[in-house]
Amino acid sequence: MSDMHQRIEALYRSDVRGSALLIVCLWATILFVLLMTWSYIPHGGIKAVVAIAAAAVLIFNTAAILAMVKHYKEDKEFIYGLDIKNADAFRNRKS
Repeated sequence: MSDMHQRIEALYRSDVRGSALLIVCLWATILFVLLMTWSYIPHGGIKAVVAIAAAAVLIFNTAAILAMVKHYKEDKEFIYGLDIKNADAFRNRKS
């Protein structure tokens, strides 16, 4: 495996880990807020709307992050290759 391919894989794995962490944080935050505010919502109809809205936020944001990761996987040579080339050029310019 070439050095460039190893660097691309390392960047991609880092982005996948970061995306997973963001999904976990998103779910934890939304569920925490829902749990902490649930007792303050006086009406059952409003509770249903809030629960549906929270579910929509979780589903659509999770799907968007997963779609982003899928796109990165499909096009990682181009995406990360540009990042690496620019970072190398910047580093070489500095020295």
